[in-house]
Amino acid sequence: MKIIFLGTNGWCPTGTGQNLSILIDAAEGYFILDAGSGFFKAQQYITNPNKPVRLFLSHFHLDHVFGLHTLPAFDFKNGLTIYGQPGTKEILNIVCNHPFAAPFEFLPYPVSVEELLPGAQNLPFLKEASYLVHADPCFGYRFLLEGKAITFCTDTGVCDSFKKLAQKADVLISECSTLNTPNPAWPHLNPELAAQLAQEAKVKQLYLVHFGPDSFTTLESRALAEERARKIFPATTAAHDDLIVEI
Repeated sequence: MKIIFLGTNGWCPTGTGQNLSILIDAAEGYFILDAGSGFFKAQQYITNPNKPVRLFLSHFHLDHVFGLHTLPAFDFKNGLTIYGQPGTKEILNIVCNHPFAAPFEFLPYPVSVEELLPGAQNLPFLKEASYLVHADPCFGYRFLLEGKAITFCTDTGVCDSFKKLAQKADVLISECSTLNTPNPAWPHLNPELAAQLAQEAKVKQLYLVHFGPDSFTTLESRALAEERARKIFPATTAAHDDLIVEI
């Protein structure tokens, strides 16, 4: 199984990276986590036409969905299934429609949208989806792929849902939006908070993503985040665009 970090920036693309999008290439299929500006790069890694492609959206802030306008560039032989929180269909009907983007019916492959209720999931590849704490409703996910637990939590502050989703995960992909103390009115995490959550949850490996371009103006500043996090949780990696990890 491979985890491919297509985009690792927070709220706007800069020279340090594209907006958040992550591809997991597993035996169970291709799993894309969020559709920021890095989403378009998935087409170069989705090479097996027989594997299903599933996209999981955390929330609808534009830096997590505006890559959807590149869907006409893809050729998903078996179609695309998009998963998200309640209300996903209504919002995508606006975002993926005139005058913003090509509607789904224009695409040369079928697209289906599945809305998930928070809590345990009755899917072989997804164990749980829960609301995190953010300025707008945001889902975190816990996957089970090739027998490995992979947790994805972006755009959140410290909360019980994060802790539960991350518990003893093989891989935790966590946001790290700032080097400073997060604004409680718009919850996010800094390196120390992400590392503390990983330590408390007893995860095996922590990958930091969603680096805010105001705090992280260079890749060297990401290295500082990694250094600070490793003082608390040594098995931390500050991800960068096009990083490929084999699990």
